[in-house]
Amino acid sequence: MNTQEATRFVDAPPSRVRRALLTPRALPDWNPAFHTVEGPAHAATGVEYPMTVRGGLSGHWRYTAIDDRSIHTAWQVPGFRETGVWRLEPHGSGTVVTHAFGHHGPLALVLSKAYRGVGELRLDRLARRVTRPAP
Repeated sequence: MNTQEATRFVDAPPSRVRRALLTPRALPDWNPAFHTVEGPAHAATGVEYPMTVRGGLSGHWRYTAIDDRSIHTAWQVPGFRETGVWRLEPHGSGTVVTHAFGHHGPLALVLSKAYRGVGELRLDRLARRVTRPAP
């Protein structure tokens, strides 16, 4: 299993960060590994959201737990499963976001080098998503 954890200060309130994380069909807008996420527009635990990922593999995304300060997720495609958590801590007018995740399965082993630094990249993309000006 490959595990990672990264933390960033995001110059946006926790409510805006949560909204980005809890809008499943918009996840591909800031996570380029995801081509599509389908299903309900809003997050609900236990619901499987059909998805396709880079390389054309199909699988599903799930929210496994949601509370005020953390969002637990899981997604999988054949040979690869990720479990993760996003922790949100208010800090002034912004949010300290910690993202931790683990990869499991034979495809995860093959891709382990490609996933180095992905926690930081995800946090940077999330920060850009929630801090850019509204159109």
